[in-house]
Amino acid sequence: AASKIFSPCQPPAVLPSAERAQLVADVRAALYASKICSYAQGMGIIRAKSEEQKWDVNLGALARIWKGGCIIRAQFLDRIRAAFTRDAALSNLLVDPEFAADLKAAEASWRRVVALAVVNGLPVPGMTASLSYFDAYRRERLPANLVQAQRDFFGSHTYQRVDAEGWFHTVWDENFASKDSITTSGYVA
Repeated sequence: AASKIFSPCQPPAVLPSAERAQLVADVRAALYASKICSYAQGMGIIRAKSEEQKWDVNLGALARIWKGGCIIRAQFLDRIRAAFTRDAALSNLLVDPEFAADLKAAEASWRRVVALAVVNGLPVPGMTASLSYFDAYRRERLPANLVQAQRDFFGSHTYQRVDAEGWFHTVWDENFASKDSITTSGYVA
C-alpha cells in the first residue's frame, strides 16, 4: 500500500565504469567497516554481561570457539581473537590498533555509500546503524543533554549539565506549566 502512496526516488543514471569501480570498492569498504562495528557491539554486550554476572568470559577464546563450531565460522573471527590476545582487557574492538586503522581507511567510503543510499531512498539499516554506533562511540561528548532538556521541557524530568554538578530544571515557558512539577522540588532551578 505504501508503495502506491510514496513514489520511489529516481534511480541514479548508469555510472561510467570508473565510477562504478569506485562504488564497488566503497561498498566493499563500507560493508567491512559495518562488520567491525557489529562485532564490536556484540563483544561489548557479552563483556558487559560477563562483568555483571562475574562469568569471566574470555572474548578471544569465544571468537575461537565460534569459528570452530557455530553458524558464524568467519575467518574474521581470527582477527578478533588476535585483538583480544594482544590485549585481553581491550575495551572495544574499535580501539584495537589494527581495527582502528581499518576503520580509518574505510570511513570515507562508508560515508559515501550510506549517503548515496539515503539520497536514493535505499534502505541500508545495518550499515547506517553501524555508522551511527561508530559516530557515537568515537565522540568524547554527545548531544544527549538535548534529549534531557526536551524531557525537562515536556515533563519537568530535570537534566544534568557538563559545567556543574547536580540535576537542574528550567522553566522553559511560563505558560507551559513546567514550573510547578513535583519532580523539581529537590533540584537546583
